[in-house]
Amino acid sequence: MSSSTQTRQSQARTVFRVVSGNFLEMYDFMVYGFYATAIAHTFFPTGSEFASLMLSLVTFGAGFLMRPLGAIVLGAFIDRHGRRVGLLMTLGLMAAGTLLIACVPGYASIGIAAPLLVLVGRLLQGFSAGVELGGVSVYLAEIATPGNKGFYVSWQSASQQVAVIFAALLGVLLHSLLPKEVMTEWGWRVPFLVGCLIVPFLFIIRRSLQETEAFKQRKQHPTLGQIFRSIQQNWTLVLNGAFLVMMTTVSFYMITAYTPTFGKEVLKLGEVDNLIVTVCVGISNFFWLPVMGMLSDRVGRKPLLITFTALMLVTAYPTMLWLTSDPSFGRLLLVELWLSFIYASYNGAMVVALTEVMPPAVRTTGFSLAYSLATAIFGGFTPAISTYLIHATGNKAMPGVWLSVAAVCALFATLRLMRAGRSHVHGEANATV
Repeated sequence: MSSSTQTRQSQARTVFRVVSGNFLEMYDFMVYGFYATAIAHTFFPTGSEFASLMLSLVTFGAGFLMRPLGAIVLGAFIDRHGRRVGLLMTLGLMAAGTLLIACVPGYASIGIAAPLLVLVGRLLQGFSAGVELGGVSVYLAEIATPGNKGFYVSWQSASQQVAVIFAALLGVLLHSLLPKEVMTEWGWRVPFLVGCLIVPFLFIIRRSLQETEAFKQRKQHPTLGQIFRSIQQNWTLVLNGAFLVMMTTVSFYMITAYTPTFGKEVLKLGEVDNLIVTVCVGISNFFWLPVMGMLSDRVGRKPLLITFTALMLVTAYPTMLWLTSDPSFGRLLLVELWLSFIYASYNGAMVVALTEVMPPAVRTTGFSLAYSLATAIFGGFTPAISTYLIHATGNKAMPGVWLSVAAVCALFATLRLMRAGRSHVHGEANATV
């Protein structure tokens, strides 16, 4: 075996180890989104199906509110103490939150303590996730071979799609084996318990990670105070980064976590059909993300960022209107695959762009804060916002309007960062950060 082949295999194993925990982070979030209706029944009984579902979806979103805090606290820890130890810590916190949600008794057993404990579990998951994406993305960016940074970093998002596919396939299996009443009563807990069983294997995998050379070669590592001051000095960069992320996070949670609820409650389609569509979306995302990450290495970040924000802006509402005018499995699949193509093509350039624009000394903190702010304010509440907009207007296509708003914000941020001459809109070759 040639040395170049051995090197490629070694790099592939490293990428697998670093994204393994990212799989769990997204798996846990997907499972909650998939079973939001059953969770509403178990923990938020109000006598009103809409109110119960909204409470369940708001609790889903509340976990994202912890992401900015996790980004600052854990991001600063990783920037000072290293990428490897930080990724092990985030995995432990995520596992604790998942175990809590899986095991807490329902409202009928312990009353108000039940939804409060579920909320604590979501907050733990959100605190951990606040830096998981940033830690993984920065690690991949720092181990990437020259000219391939976009391709390497794209595997952060691609690993999330494996979680989407796995969670959806598990849902299809459970729905085929268990009656609907059983799924509502306790069957929804099984995917959470499966996530807990995966944790020991992920710890073993991540423990073998090595620290990145870029971090080890840095002679000085900033203190917590220095990191906070740097973030304060670069607050406009973080804010623009958050708007850049907005389209990614809104479209991702729209086409994955919200699909089973939207398909069941709004389109009145079968639960298995909705989960099959979600599997197909995950496969589509998994294919397009590395392809577009590689393309961004060749043509630059800017063309992809502009092209796909524009495509989302002009097609999101019309496609949703077409879907809701005559709902069917086929129409839902076509619309979701189209939105998947736009999301993955944009995200393939966006994530690596965000790593390139942040100052190296605070790269994890800056990336994580921008990403978590966008997810906390916009993406995490996408299911709740979409449900409310449909309820308030009576227009089932309103999620398309929310997608268009996200596209406008992302396009604005791209143009702002272009005018600032930042590296990520032009590609790796012109890096000036």
